[in-house]
Amino acid sequence: MGETVQRVRCAQISQVPLGVERMIAAVTDPRCGAVVTFDGVVRDHDGGRGVDRLEYSAHPLADEAIAEVAREIADRYPDTLVAVAHRHGPLEVGDSALVCAVAAPHRKQAFAACDDLVDTVKQRVPIWKHQIFADGESEWVGALS
Repeated sequence: MGETVQRVRCAQISQVPLGVERMIAAVTDPRCGAVVTFDGVVRDHDGGRGVDRLEYSAHPLADEAIAEVAREIADRYPDTLVAVAHRHGPLEVGDSALVCAVAAPHRKQAFAACDDLVDTVKQRVPIWKHQIFADGESEWVGALS
């Protein structure tokens, strides 16, 4: 399937709306029998409180960080193709915040790599979430632990 860098088909931080369809198209390959996707959408609640909307802020180096994570996943899971994007800026309930797709010859590898990709992006990419609740209050949630 090529070198690690060739198997990362997309790794970006974006202000434009995201969709898993683009991620699927990026990793579609006749050598792969499995494509696993993740679509992290803004939900209408958190911790028992209604959520009105979110605003994500990205560090200027977030693009580099997400690319590094994608390369690590592709390296960790040989024969996988990886595509991932995280949105920043204002998002409404139902908007996609984090989308990814991983293709592999077999399903177990694709599932494992996709799960690892999502967890690692949330741990290492410097993006912060500002939740605005229905009652007018808000809170900042760090994506980095």
